[in-house]
Amino acid sequence: MRVAGARVLITGGSSGVGAAVARVMAGAGAKVVVAGRDRERLEAVAAQTGGLAVVSDVTADGELLAGCAGNVDVLVNNAGAGWAGPLVEMAPGRVDELVAVNLAAPIHLTRLLLPRMIEAGRGHVVFVASIAGAVGVGREAVYSAAKAGLIVFAEALRQELRAVPGVGVSVIVPGVVDTPFFLRRGAPYDRRWPPPIPPERVARCVLRAVERGRAESYVPGWLRVPARLRGSLPGLYRGLAGRLG
Repeated sequence: MRVAGARVLITGGSSGVGAAVARVMAGAGAKVVVAGRDRERLEAVAAQTGGLAVVSDVTADGELLAGCAGNVDVLVNNAGAGWAGPLVEMAPGRVDELVAVNLAAPIHLTRLLLPRMIEAGRGHVVFVASIAGAVGVGREAVYSAAKAGLIVFAEALRQELRAVPGVGVSVIVPGVVDTPFFLRRGAPYDRRWPPPIPPERVARCVLRAVERGRAESYVPGWLRVPARLRGSLPGLYRGLAGRLG
């Protein structure tokens, strides 16, 4: 769909991928609405993009956010939270938080905004998932599960909307991105490979997905290989993953 003139709501828009998506969308002529909990950073992004900042918690303020954002043409479900470590050391509240932020909140917000898109015959929903959801990552079991659920939800929703003209669904599957995400999860990224990519690269992929109606995009593209290998030859994949891990 055409992004110029479209109203785009981006969750998790105060920094990282969300802020980069806001800048890229604004550069393409979109009217940007950024949502998040950090008022200062959110308002800075809104000022950079000429957009609107809505301070909110995506897990609790879905209806408020939908009302403040107005008639949304493109929804970018980007807000996310992570945690790294052994599952047995994970607090129950943290489990609930990861599932709420990474899976339940995007589902609820999409449910609220989708009817208007269907009625208008114009709209696009983007889900920013993770390679962890496509292959599973050790010491990130809950995060991997939530992102896997998001990928499957996007696929099911895409099938549901096949007969609806003008409304698209895209899932973005990034690898390691150079953002504050790892510091916030409590464990920095300490592997030499693969190297982190800049958030702007993911943002450009989001824009292309909306403009070209792409169902699924991996960033970088080679990540499609391990994802497909796990699906077609799971035993081989597990053996290789064990050696690399």
